[in-house]
Amino acid sequence: MRNDSALASAILSLTGGPENVTAVTHCLTRLRLTVADPDAVDGDALGALPGVLGVIGKGGTALQVVLGPGVVEGVTAEVEKQTRATTSATSPSPTKPTGPAALRRVANVFVPLIPALIGCGVLAGLNGLLVNAGWLPGLTPALAAIASGFMALIAVFVGYQAAKKFGGTPILGGAVAAVVVHPGVEKVTAFGVHLSPGQGGVLGALAAALLATRVEKWCRGRLPGALDVLVTPTVTVLVAGLATLYGLMYAAGVVATAIGTGANWLLTTTGAFAGLLLGGLFLPLVMLGLHQALIPIHTTLIEQQGYTVLLPLLAMAGAGQVGGALAVYVRLRHDTGMRTTIRSALPAGLLGVGEPLIYGVSLPLGRPFATACAGGAAGGAFVGFFAMLGTKVGATAIGPSGWALFPLLTGNRGPGVAAAIYGGGLLTGYAVGFAATYAFGFRRGAGTEAGRVETRARETA
Repeated sequence: MRNDSALASAILSLTGGPENVTAVTHCLTRLRLTVADPDAVDGDALGALPGVLGVIGKGGTALQVVLGPGVVEGVTAEVEKQTRATTSATSPSPTKPTGPAALRRVANVFVPLIPALIGCGVLAGLNGLLVNAGWLPGLTPALAAIASGFMALIAVFVGYQAAKKFGGTPILGGAVAAVVVHPGVEKVTAFGVHLSPGQGGVLGALAAALLATRVEKWCRGRLPGALDVLVTPTVTVLVAGLATLYGLMYAAGVVATAIGTGANWLLTTTGAFAGLLLGGLFLPLVMLGLHQALIPIHTTLIEQQGYTVLLPLLAMAGAGQVGGALAVYVRLRHDTGMRTTIRSALPAGLLGVGEPLIYGVSLPLGRPFATACAGGAAGGAFVGFFAMLGTKVGATAIGPSGWALFPLLTGNRGPGVAAAIYGGGLLTGYAVGFAATYAFGFRRGAGTEAGRVETRARETA
């Protein structure tokens, strides 16, 4: 049985103790810690802990511990519980995020929503299969209601999370974002046209909540306590609500429409090339942690079209990574340490959790990282080629990839065709990643332990 408390305690003991941790958060697979003293962190011992799949950011204040989906939530809760008493006294004052940090905070607005997106996405796919087959007609309306209920109100959840992440009152963020989906907005005219419920979607809700947070902070710094409790919520909802109705919803609607139109144009006109670029460049984005900036785009496409056509293309990067790791396993037949790492990380890689293979295998070796990207590019080009022929492959939710994405697949020609094309893309990524790594991923003599050490030294120099 998994013991999240014990793993959290072990992680904290190797990161300098609870008093050394100043901030705790997580994404779908990683526990993210901010530490005051990087020298107090034993990164090697941390990475060797049972249950830890990898460690990113050794030697810096921003530490990421890869735990995998399903595990990271429980461990994060335990870490927060054990550090709560000390972080309240040691956490630095919030600063205005800039650059990649701001992108990560925006992405973190959507991360807590992923479990609901996955659950509702699986139910939507199951309901589609039942409807197409004509089975259980008495159950399908109920499944449709359950699957679509969250998406109908996702703007409210986005607003709540956005205010929470950016230092506002969450319920006020949700209240302002609720304006976006309220049926009464159809009576409002902005820029000469009537608004429609849901116009602007999650982007409009995000903008509304961020504005509400700014207004709330401005009010709280200027009003005495007796007036603050009454005036601040009223002014926050009024100002941000009016701005949402008479500007943000319209502008966000234009942006959301452009995203959908752009994605469709990209795949129908340059599908193979677009897939090659997206599949080939996604591993570097994951390595830098910038892949989460795509979450709002995925969510917008799901809200608009019912699925995101980008995720299956990006998921091909994981296929190239798996193929490359298998080639390393074959070539380094005498390196028992590396082969053990691959055996332990490969199941996670097949299910779409690529960090253990990235940081434990391909990136330290150098060349296999590039050849794994080539495999991802080939898989992406395969899926993108069919999009050029008119067959789109999409995912009804974000989060899983690899083989775990199959239950979420759909497209304009049904889930069966989408699954077949996606499976073909995975096989292509595996094959090209393996072949490219086997042929070009090593210098001469890399099949021995001495050769591997020489290869690593040269590639990382």
